[in-house]
Amino acid sequence: MVDYHAANNQAQYTSGGQQSYMEQENDWDRDLLLDPAWEKQQRKTFTAWCNSHLRKAGTQIENIEEDFRDGLKLMLLLEVISGERLPKPERGKMRVHKINNVNKALDFIASKGVKLVSIGAEEIVDGNAKMTLGMIWTIILRFAIQDISVEETSAKEGLLLWCQRKTAPYKNVNVQNFHISWKDGLAFNALIHRHRPELIDYDKLRKDDPVTNLNNAFEVAEKYLDIPKMLDAEDIVNTARPDEKAIMTYVSSFYHAFSGAQKAETAANRICKVLAVNQENEHLMEDYEKLASDLLEWIRRTIPWLENRIPEKTMAEMQQKLEDFRGYRRVHKPPKVQEKCQLEINFNTLQTKLRLSNRPAFMPSEGRMVSDINGAWHNLEGAEKGYEEWLLNEIRRLERLDHLAEKFRQKATIHEGWTDGKEAMLTQKDYETTSLSETKALLKKHEAFESDLAAHQDRVEQIAAIAQELNELDYYDSPNVNARCQKICEQWDTLGALTQSRRESLERTEKQLESIDELYLEYAKRAAPFNNWMEGAMEDLQDMFIVHNIEEIQGLITAHEQFKATLPEANKEREAIQAIQAEVQKIAQYNGIKLAGTNPYTTITPSSIDSKWDKVQKLVPQRDQALQEELSRQQSNDHLRRQFATQANMVGPWIQNKMEEIGRISIEMNGTLEDQLTHLRQYEQSIIEYKPNIDQLEGNHQLIQEALIFDNKYTAYTMEHLRVGWEQLLTTIARTINEIENQILTRDAKGISQEQLHEYRTSFNHFDKDHSGTLMAEEFKACLISLGYDRERSGFPSLSFGLSTGLDTDTADQVIASFKILAGDKNYITAEELRRELPPDQAEYCIARMAPYSGPDTVPGALDYMSFSTALYGESDL
Repeated sequence: MVDYHAANNQAQYTSGGQQSYMEQENDWDRDLLLDPAWEKQQRKTFTAWCNSHLRKAGTQIENIEEDFRDGLKLMLLLEVISGERLPKPERGKMRVHKINNVNKALDFIASKGVKLVSIGAEEIVDGNAKMTLGMIWTIILRFAIQDISVEETSAKEGLLLWCQRKTAPYKNVNVQNFHISWKDGLAFNALIHRHRPELIDYDKLRKDDPVTNLNNAFEVAEKYLDIPKMLDAEDIVNTARPDEKAIMTYVSSFYHAFSGAQKAETAANRICKVLAVNQENEHLMEDYEKLASDLLEWIRRTIPWLENRIPEKTMAEMQQKLEDFRGYRRVHKPPKVQEKCQLEINFNTLQTKLRLSNRPAFMPSEGRMVSDINGAWHNLEGAEKGYEEWLLNEIRRLERLDHLAEKFRQKATIHEGWTDGKEAMLTQKDYETTSLSETKALLKKHEAFESDLAAHQDRVEQIAAIAQELNELDYYDSPNVNARCQKICEQWDTLGALTQSRRESLERTEKQLESIDELYLEYAKRAAPFNNWMEGAMEDLQDMFIVHNIEEIQGLITAHEQFKATLPEANKEREAIQAIQAEVQKIAQYNGIKLAGTNPYTTITPSSIDSKWDKVQKLVPQRDQALQEELSRQQSNDHLRRQFATQANMVGPWIQNKMEEIGRISIEMNGTLEDQLTHLRQYEQSIIEYKPNIDQLEGNHQLIQEALIFDNKYTAYTMEHLRVGWEQLLTTIARTINEIENQILTRDAKGISQEQLHEYRTSFNHFDKDHSGTLMAEEFKACLISLGYDRERSGFPSLSFGLSTGLDTDTADQVIASFKILAGDKNYITAEELRRELPPDQAEYCIARMAPYSGPDTVPGALDYMSFSTALYGESDL
C-alpha cells in the first residue's frame, strides 16, 4: 500500500509556475464530466483510491458522492494521507454540522497551497457528483501527484517522463499521454515487469488482446504490489479516449509503490548487514561464555579434590592417590591449559572485532572475566602444589607407621611369649612341701627370675614408647595397639607384684633351707643375661630398616660391623657358661649326686643357648646380604638423581633463554606484520619441537617418584618448576602471535600503512621502559603526544588510541532511519512488515528481540524498533 506521509511534508506550492499548474488542473471542465463513460471511470478509480487509504483507518466508502456528504470520512481521508490532525469534527446530523465539517476539510486542502475553483461545501453536502469528483481529483493531485519529480520536472510531466523511461526498452509500448497510450494494457505490464520481472511473462502478451493485458496487469498489481484495482479493462477498451485523471491516479500508485520498494530494499540491506555483524558477534560471545563456564566448572570440581586432605589408612591406598594425581597431571590438566590459552585469544579477537565494527566492548557475565579465570587457575595451581606435598608427606608418615607397627608386633610377640606361664609359676605353693635344699633352690631360681624380669623392663618400656608414637602419628589401628599395650603393662605390673610376694614367701622359709648349688646359681645368673643378649641380637638382626640415601645405609653397615666385632667376646661368654654346666655334671658325677635333670634356677638350657647362638650365626650373613642389597638400591637411586639433574640443568636454562628471546623478539621485530607472524610461527614450531625433551624429563621424574626419592641435591630445579616454565613459554608465544594477528586485523580495517605501524611500534617500544609489552597511563599519554596526538585538541575522551575511529561504520541513527522506511514512516513496525522486507532468519531474529511498542496510535502486534536499534550499539551511539 502506498503511503504519502513523507511527501506531504514538502514545501507548499507557492512559486508562479507551480501555482499556474494547479490552477490549470483545478479548472474543472463541467462539460467533460457530463460524458457518462469518463464519469464512470473517475467514480470507480477515485473510490478505489480513497478506500486504499481509508482501509488504514479501518473503514471505506461505497458511494463517493454520498459517503463524503457529512464530511466525517472526508476529514478522516485527509488525516490518513497527510499524517496530520484536522480540527475535531462535529458529530451532529444537521446540515449545518455537515457543512462545517466539509469546510474544515476544504480549509485544510487550501492550507496546503491548493486553490479550489468552483467547489463549495454546500455542493459536497448536497451530493453533487461532479463537484465531489473534482474535489477528490484536487486531493489526488496534491497528495499523490504533485510531489513526483523526475529530472527537474514535477507532477504530471514528471510522472509522464518516469513512465516513458521505465517502458522505453519494451516493444509495442510508446507512452505519450495518460489516455490512449494505455488502452492496449502493455504499458501497465511493462511497468510491472521492469521492477518485478518474476511476476509477468511479458513476451507472451499480445497487442491485439488488450482486455487480457489489462486484467493481467490489474490482477498482478492487486495481488503482489498491494495496489487496488481502480479501473475496468472493458471500460478502457470500449472508450475512445480513456479518462486521463483516472489513468494518472492509477499510474501514480505504481510510482509510489516502486519508489518505496527501492528504499525498502536499501533499508533492508543495511539492516541485514548490521544484523549479520551483530549475530556473528553474539555467536562469538556465546562461545566465550560456554568455554569460560566449562573451564570454571572444571576448576570448581577439581579444586575440592585437590584440597581433600583426608588420609588413607594403608600405603596401597595412598599410592593409588598418588597415581591418580599423576594421571591428572599427564592427562586431564594439559588440555585445560590449552583451553585457557585459547579462551584468552578468543576474547582478544572478539574485542578487536567489536571495536572495528563500532560496537561496545564485550563484558562477560559476572564471574567469567579473563581475570576471574586467571584467579581461579591460580587457586587451582596453589591447591595442586599443596596436594602433592601432602601426598608425599602422607606416604612418608604411613611408611614410618608401618615400620613402627611391625616393630611393635615383633616386640609384643616376644614379650608375650616370655610372660606366658609366668603368673602360674609365681602363684604356685611348691615351696611348702620341699626340702631345705629344694627351698633354697627355689629361692635362687626366683632371684634368677627377678634378674630376667629386670632385663625385660627395657622391652616393656620400648613397647609402650612405640605405642605412644603410633598414637601421636594417628595410626589407623591405634585402638588395637593400645589395647594390647595396656594388657602387657597390666600383666607386667601383676608380675612385679607376684614376684615380690613369692620372694617374701621363700625368704620366710630360707632359714630352713641351706643346701644351694652355687654352680647352678652362677650358671643361671650368667645364662639369663647372655640369653637375653642373644634374643636382643636376633631381634636386632631381624629388625626392618628404612633409609633414604647412601649415607644412612653406610651408617647401618658400620654399626653391623661393630656388632660382628663383639661376637668373639660373646662366644667366650657362651663357652664360659657352658663350662659351668660341665663343671656341675663333673661334680655330680664325681660325688655320685643324682641330678633332677634340669637346673632348678633357670629354664635356660645349654642346648637352648647353643640353638640361639647358631641362629645368631645364621642371621649375621643374612643381615649382611640385606644391607648390601639396600646399598645397591640407594646407589641406583643416586644414579636416578644424577640422571634427572643432568637433564633438568639443561632444560631449565633453555626455557629461561627462550622466555628472554621472546621478550626481545616482540620489541626488536622488523619487516611486515605478515613476515613477523611467519617468523613467530616458525619460532613457535621450534619450541614445540623441543617437547620430546620435556617428555623424557617427565619419564625420568616418574622413575624417581616410583623409587620414592623425595630429594635431589644435584639440581635446584623441580619438575613442577619446569612444567610451569614450559606452560608459560607456550602461552607467551601464543599471546605474541595473537597480538600480531590483531594488529593485522586492525591494519586491514583502518588501512594503516607499514610505515605508520613501524612508527607506532618504535614509539611504543621507546616508552615501554620495563619491556612488559604494556604502557601505564602516563606512558601511553606521552607515547600519543610523541606521535602527534594531543588528547585535548584531538577530542579523544581518554588515553586509549582509537585506531578504528576512521572506519565507515553504521550508527544507531542510521539503523533507526532504515527501520522507519520499512515501517512506512511509522514509529513502530509489525512482524508482517519485517517478514516481507527482511530474509526469514533475520526477520525472526528481530521479532524475537524487539519489545512491544507502547507509544500513541499503536496497533496490535506493533514492535519498538527504536529501542532495538539503540541496544545493538549499547546504551548510546558511539
